Amino acid sequence: MPITGHLSVTLPRVQQAKVLVASNRGPVAFRLGDDGALRMSRGGGGLVSGVSAAANDGAAVWVCAALGYADRMAADAAPGGRLDRAGHDTGGASVRMLPIDERTFEDAYNAIANATLWYVNHTLFDTPRAPSFDAQWSRYWQAYVDYNTAFADALAEEAADNAQVLVQDYHLMLTPALLRERRPDLRIGHFTHTPWAEPSYFSMLPDDVGRAVLAGMLGADTVGFLSPRWAEAFVLCCVRLLGADAGGTSIHRGGRSTRVNVHALGVDAEELRTRAAQPDVAVRREALRRRIGDSRAIVRVDRTELSKNIVRGLNAYRELLRVHPEHRGKVVHVVFAYPSRHDLPDYRAYTAEVQRVAREIEDEFATSDWNPLLLEVNDDYPRSLAALELAEVLVVNPLRDGMNLVAKEGPVLSADGVAVVLSREAGAADELGPDTLLVNPYDVSATAEAMHAALSMPAAERRERTARLAAAATALPPRQWLRAQLDEL
Repeated sequence: MPITGHLSVTLPRVQQAKVLVASNRGPVAFRLGDDGALRMSRGGGGLVSGVSAAANDGAAVWVCAALGYADRMAADAAPGGRLDRAGHDTGGASVRMLPIDERTFEDAYNAIANATLWYVNHTLFDTPRAPSFDAQWSRYWQAYVDYNTAFADALAEEAADNAQVLVQDYHLMLTPALLRERRPDLRIGHFTHTPWAEPSYFSMLPDDVGRAVLAGMLGADTVGFLSPRWAEAFVLCCVRLLGADAGGTSIHRGGRSTRVNVHALGVDAEELRTRAAQPDVAVRREALRRRIGDSRAIVRVDRTELSKNIVRGLNAYRELLRVHPEHRGKVVHVVFAYPSRHDLPDYRAYTAEVQRVAREIEDEFATSDWNPLLLEVNDDYPRSLAALELAEVLVVNPLRDGMNLVAKEGPVLSADGVAVVLSREAGAADELGPDTLLVNPYDVSATAEAMHAALSMPAAERRERTARLAAAATALPPRQWLRAQLDEL
């Protein structure tokens, strides 16, 4: 299954963009209003902020995919998919949205990116049962090739001579090599936001596919990761599966060298605190305080992704209440577990399991005047910020996580200091470990004891740790993080 695709065509070059960013999700999204008209909303998050900063002279283009019907309508109606040329206010960067065929997008996004590559790099497969690489899966893989080819064609068309191109994440692992074939003059970087699997696990992919993924990324001049652990695993995969040579900070193969970098994404403290000071957050903070009462708040904020390990976290809280009954009636576990990828059956089943375990905890411990748990599964960002402000204990126990920004946002927003129970398998543990309570995410009893230790921590120590955590969390905010990638090119 080589890196070739039937969507590849020769495109005319419009040499205008000095900086380009490519990602599956872009900075804007569309929906249809009740009147049938398109409504656009601006995206948030670190990548949006960083790209806006990079677009300092208006010469940046962001290439992204149309994610739904309304997006495709907008992209089809825009000249060459360029939303900025269709009168849309796309902010700092010009945006080219690709109206990729719906079937191709679904197969590439769900079957390969989310249900295969994500699972591999998070080591999530139930290996006695999955994965199974058959003829149908091969057709899905071809869709992934076609999807990456569409991005490579668009980037090649939009880029000025010797432009810098930053390709983002596991959706676009083939794009660097495909783009290199089309435009050898470009300086190309790829950044992976997930963990990376060790060679023994990564090699469960079909041999030609595993080699194609690695070779695709080595088409870049630089590849970046959030943690040294993920970078080291990638290098090992290249050496063992491709026969590449590695020395210092570079991988050498086929007469080319690719530098391997680590940029530990942080949070923008000023932007985060400004957002948390808005009236909608204040309203939710007061509502949460009324629901919690005088109890101390043990908070977690996650998407219901399998890697986030929410069920074991709930079981650890149940064990805390069983083993340390002195906490009953005095703490409330605030769990915001927002829906994620509900088009995948495993994710729907996991959300149901989270809700079932939460009900069991309430049935076992709730009294007439105390509810031990507050679970919400509907997305509400202002409410999440309010909960992080109120948290005395923050639980972040993923099985594996590229970084986990919640572990960084909590200390930045904390009103009176927060003790962080953190999985040692999160990328954030590299920077935050010394001032958190590190746990093995599979060890429910150890996690329960870490919660107890966090609740027992003197307030002065908790505040001192929080100050150090906040400093580490803001060391490389999004704009500087993206600038570091450009500087590497």
